Amino acid sequence: MRIPPMKAIIAFESVARTKSVNRASEELGLTASAVSHQISNLEAAIGQPLFFRQGRGLVLTPVGEQYLREVTGALAELNRATERASSRADVEILRVHSSPSFGLMWLLPRLAAFQEDHSDIRLNVSCSYEDVSFTSGFYDLDIRYGHAHWRDVQIRTLRTEHIAPLASPAYLERHPVPSPQDLLAHRLIRSETPIVQWQQWFARVGVEHMHVSFDFAFDRSYMSLETAALGLGVALESTLLASVLIDQGRLVPVFGKDHALEVAGHHIVFPPQNAELPRVARFLAWVDRQVKTAPGA
Repeated sequence: MRIPPMKAIIAFESVARTKSVNRASEELGLTASAVSHQISNLEAAIGQPLFFRQGRGLVLTPVGEQYLREVTGALAELNRATERASSRADVEILRVHSSPSFGLMWLLPRLAAFQEDHSDIRLNVSCSYEDVSFTSGFYDLDIRYGHAHWRDVQIRTLRTEHIAPLASPAYLERHPVPSPQDLLAHRLIRSETPIVQWQQWFARVGVEHMHVSFDFAFDRSYMSLETAALGLGVALESTLLASVLIDQGRLVPVFGKDHALEVAGHHIVFPPQNAELPRVARFLAWVDRQVKTAPGA
């Protein structure tokens, strides 16, 4: 049986994913020379090179690409086997990674509903702005924001998401906005994250966009939404992310649905093999039901 040492396989996967011996060494807590030694041992066992240098980085050879695909699946199976062996028989662990704004504004307020519907699933949620790698088999799925350009994964886009001007009822009572043109004289909140920005929105609704100064600008959607909910201006944001605030009456669309632009912004992404996991299928079905019944959908 030709099975290389597990530490050599793990070093290979880390270098292949990070494209750097130094980054892999930091991730694994080893010296760079130790990681290089493991790769050399693995290449000697296989009898062919797995990497070639390109500039300052490393690129997989065709043999390395094939080996990575097969090793990734094996590592994922080992991870799941260990998880099953160490978990209670009546509880499954669903590991979800999410963009922070979605995790905070949409998922967190619905955790009680998920727990009520799926008491046999323990939900572990991690948030960051990085797209996670599935090669280690740790995460079951990732909720990402942006244009769906990812390869080698299945993508489920969350439908009925719109970008629209949102404000608090108190703000609109003090500062009525009869038409989109009138927004140019109002306090606008700029958010860097939405796919549709103010300039594009004005163009789509037929308003010649003039220079606009923003009272606030944020690089996080949840900060823009909370600022608008405080009555400090009008935010151009996702009604999907704002659905709880809309349900609470803290935010309302400034105009009707004819001035909301439909987007495909949030996507649930997962490796093809994870589609066969019952916990993933149940989570996908639950999210679909929640999205269809959310205010602002």
